[in-house]
Amino acid sequence: MNAVDVPPSRPVDLVGPLGPIEGLLTLPSSPPVAAAVLCHAHPLYGGIMRFKLLHRAANALAAANVAVLRFHFRGVGHSAGTYDHGRGEQDDCRAALSDLVRRVPDVPLLVGGFSFGAGVALSVATDDSRVVRAFALGFPLRNVPARPPIERLAWPCLFIQGEADQFGSGPELEQALARLPVRHTLQVVGGSDHFFTDHYEQVTSILTNWAASRPWESS
Repeated sequence: MNAVDVPPSRPVDLVGPLGPIEGLLTLPSSPPVAAAVLCHAHPLYGGIMRFKLLHRAANALAAANVAVLRFHFRGVGHSAGTYDHGRGEQDDCRAALSDLVRRVPDVPLLVGGFSFGAGVALSVATDDSRVVRAFALGFPLRNVPARPPIERLAWPCLFIQGEADQFGSGPELEQALARLPVRHTLQVVGGSDHFFTDHYEQVTSILTNWAASRPWESS
């Protein structure tokens, strides 16, 4: 199935720690083999769940039969609350995970995000036993408000990084990951900046292939 065959996303209402959270649920045409929460970029710099890259990422995962829940962090859109420097946003992510478990039960649970959202996602992945795999798009190596303790992860993550990412280039991230005890997967997008400008197709292809390989089934 191609990403273009994925049914449209539908708005959903979530219950967050401070009140309602606005979400978008993308379900594949076939029964989901896994479910993923996808976190958006920095709330103070225009980050929203409808950002084109996240829309493409959701469809790419759904093309591999993964259900995807995007949501607005506190203070964005119709989500209650105000920006909390990455701390409260982790609680929002956990609330989204709980909602997704209710909507799509009995499948492996994934978490990922773009930029600031990647930092939030990996932070949650280090201490939430429900999560079995994680992925980061444009990990802000030099600009994470609450640096996720990824050295505590017992299983490999997928990192997709622009070669010329201004918040941590592909080679810089490669060096950082090489020092960790777990061998993570890094895909560097040649010539790309932090926002993957003009490289969406490559990013979504990597995500689809990664999810289709069912990495949560490997030890």
